[in-house]
Amino acid sequence: MNRRVLLAAPRGCCAGVDRAIATVEKALDLYGPPIYVRHEIVHNTHVIKRLEHKGAVFVDETDQVPEGSIVIFSAHGVAPTVHEQAARRQLSVIDATCPLVTKVHKEALRYSQDGYDILLIGHEGHEEVIGTLGEAPERTTLVKGPDEISNVTVRDPGKVVWLSQTTLSMDETMATAAALKHRFPNLLDPPSDDICYATQNRQRAVQEIAKEADLVLVVGSANSSNSVRLVEVALAAGAHDAQLIDHADEINETWLEGVCTIGLTSGASVPETLIQDVLKWLAARGISDVQTLTTAEEHQIFALPRELATSSQTEALNEGHRSQQPRESHTNPDIRFQSHNR
Repeated sequence: MNRRVLLAAPRGCCAGVDRAIATVEKALDLYGPPIYVRHEIVHNTHVIKRLEHKGAVFVDETDQVPEGSIVIFSAHGVAPTVHEQAARRQLSVIDATCPLVTKVHKEALRYSQDGYDILLIGHEGHEEVIGTLGEAPERTTLVKGPDEISNVTVRDPGKVVWLSQTTLSMDETMATAAALKHRFPNLLDPPSDDICYATQNRQRAVQEIAKEADLVLVVGSANSSNSVRLVEVALAAGAHDAQLIDHADEINETWLEGVCTIGLTSGASVPETLIQDVLKWLAARGISDVQTLTTAEEHQIFALPRELATSSQTEALNEGHRSQQPRESHTNPDIRFQSHNR
């Protein structure tokens, strides 16, 4: 039986994740350990362990950071009250919030100031959602899905807008938004897509792979929203099976029984080295025919937070990004395949 791997492109770390990781590394270089980070800087266990080894200390709340210390806020963003808490403790804040998350925060703040009620589509308890809700808690209602819409109330049906978490399933989010618009005909759409470019591109790629794959392996941690969505999207797009794994050692060889085509991708907070480890694991079992499927190209980079971004530091970050796959996606209507053996 001839077996092959369909490898998704784009995959792995996005520009916001690269920026967040580089922020912690640069702070450690400049100031030395310990550097405190509120919540996981990104949702990937491999990255967190590596940064802990270098001297990063991850905490759940701001009051766990010693007064006067440096604290980094994660890529998922925080509510304004967290900034206030940090100021009271005289902490030096480096804000690594992804610029695309910051965009949603600014939208929430602007619409609330203009008297709109905000319907935020997202997952309850996710760090990003908590931060966005915090911008205008008295004006914002969390909507987890279409089943909740009948219970949603607003002050003025003529002044209501929907926003979303950046890492959701595109199809599910649009279905929820359509149901909200049926309930509130004057509902405004976000001024631009809230679901980030990387999430959208990785979902489109896995949809194409799933059309041909018997099994799709998604490399990502269980607390990574965008990685979990990739599994769901793969199954919805026709894959016979889809599994989320943190690293190659979690692959169950029974999953490969009767499988001819294996799709492989990774979430937006996953280093490329983990994908390469999976390819080595498969090659060791005789599956070395790898075909890359390209559905979009990404060229965006995000500069370091202003607290760190000297010209030399920004250039160093840019050099790192050029070897990876960051933002400004340009979807290619002609999906490209490239074959190579490992």
